[in-house]
Amino acid sequence: MALGTALEGLRVLDFSQIGAGPTIGMLLGDMGAEVVKIESPGGDLGRALGPPWLDGDSVVAMSFNRNKRGLSLDLKQPAAVDAVRRMAARADIVVESFRPGVMAKLGVGYDALAAINPRLVWVAVTAFGQDGPWADRPGVDGVVQALSGLMSQIGVEGAEPCKVQVPAVDLTTGFLGTMAVLAALRERDRTARGQYLDVSMYNASLMLQASGLASYMASGEVPKRIGSAAPYAAPNEAYRTADGWMMVAAYQPPRWKALCGLLGLEALVDDPRFAGNDARVRNRAALREALEARLAARATADWLPEMERLDIMCAPVADYAQVVASEQFAHARAAVEVPHRTGPVRLAGFLVGDRDTQARVRHAPPALGEHTREVLADYGFDAAEIDALLATRAAIGPQEAGR
Repeated sequence: MALGTALEGLRVLDFSQIGAGPTIGMLLGDMGAEVVKIESPGGDLGRALGPPWLDGDSVVAMSFNRNKRGLSLDLKQPAAVDAVRRMAARADIVVESFRPGVMAKLGVGYDALAAINPRLVWVAVTAFGQDGPWADRPGVDGVVQALSGLMSQIGVEGAEPCKVQVPAVDLTTGFLGTMAVLAALRERDRTARGQYLDVSMYNASLMLQASGLASYMASGEVPKRIGSAAPYAAPNEAYRTADGWMMVAAYQPPRWKALCGLLGLEALVDDPRFAGNDARVRNRAALREALEARLAARATADWLPEMERLDIMCAPVADYAQVVASEQFAHARAAVEVPHRTGPVRLAGFLVGDRDTQARVRHAPPALGEHTREVLADYGFDAAEIDALLATRAAIGPQEAGR
């Protein structure tokens, strides 16, 4: 079965905003689930993230929301709350990213909806979890990068703090949350009951840093920021060449010896400072000085074929323009095309599975309330009921969204 159709027949109500929760909904949609993005009349907060913009639409928000249909409901109105309850009876999965307790206060929390449909798998995404000392604290990707220690590992010693520029914590949370949903669905196959999943961005960031945290807890040494280098292997970092930078990973003995031979530095092989990986890590500064003195004499393009011939792992440090233009990017079918009123838009796609069965786009990222009437009809509302919801603005359609 193709991954793009693996979850066909499952229905997802996605109330989440910004990045982490929407990633879960998007990945489930990529795998074939029918995902409804449910937004307030004001829309997902992620719609305000930019630049860049496409005729006023956030490209960042678009990148988290393909393969969903859009429904807008005003959950401050009882009729909208009743609509969600009716929809929950037919749904399989709920994704939400409100602060703890908010959904319950609106009348559509887990207890209320699970009483209607005990098979619901509920995914609650928060910055710091549903309970504990930080449960009530708000947080976004950058805040969690700071509090989880990730930001302390990015950049070089003595420079200002840096964050991973892509929303690494949002995405990691989304990937792990999706994995938890799939496990919960497997459990539901055995028990016929859903469950409540507490998915914390903070916890996800700690899991992302498993090797770094394990190293600290074993040694008691707070690691320093070392730029492109790996704290556990050397040489394994970006070095300056005559015209730019290249990444070299030659810490395994055969590759280390081959690199020394290529650079005319055979004496380093027996130098006690560099005799093994542990020694090279401890003497990284001296090692870097010796290697870069030779690497800086020639252009990156000159070094690459020679290193590849010797099976030395290496790469130019590519920018996004070079990445998107590369033959590997094209081979991976990494970009998917979605329709938009300004013309086709290319987004990064779902790249799991082989190239012939990986998921493709079935729905473009929806405009606010774009499919309100269609979705409600699919969930059993008749035309009169839909008209009444729209007339009272308990539900918002695309025409009403801009008012």
